[in-house]
Amino acid sequence: MALVAVSNKRVILKRYLTACEIGQLGDEMEVVTAEAVPLSVPAGSSAVLVKNLYISCDPYLRNRMIRHEVPTYISDFVPGEVVTSHGVMKVISSGHLDFKAGDLVWGMTGWEEYTLINNPESLFKINYPEFPLSNYTGVLAYWLSCMIG
Repeated sequence: MALVAVSNKRVILKRYLTACEIGQLGDEMEVVTAEAVPLSVPAGSSAVLVKNLYISCDPYLRNRMIRHEVPTYISDFVPGEVVTSHGVMKVISSGHLDFKAGDLVWGMTGWEEYTLINNPESLFKINYPEFPLSNYTGVLAYWLSCMIG
């Protein structure tokens, strides 16, 4: 069986921001198309490959675009790497026993079409897909996780 691979658009941070660049944004991020990614997890891996459906764009992300000399509560983004935040995803391929192809999940993911998640223990299954999937991002994500798990 031939291995299927697809191109993968992603958003990367081009450069760190300075604290005084509020309202002057525009060239700090870039959409790039990465080389083809296989639509399966590596053999023997417990990783999960997901297709991102919704990505959360939250105010705290601005702070992650600044290089901090002293570590903060969450790591800074790194120029040249994919921007990350919470998102809703559909499992495409899984080497993890708790997830199977077709499952809807939410958790931290990349701003890209497909993400290989090497630590899927940080993902949460969406057990109530009748709620709008976009509710699992942003401020509602925390409350939904507390109320319905």
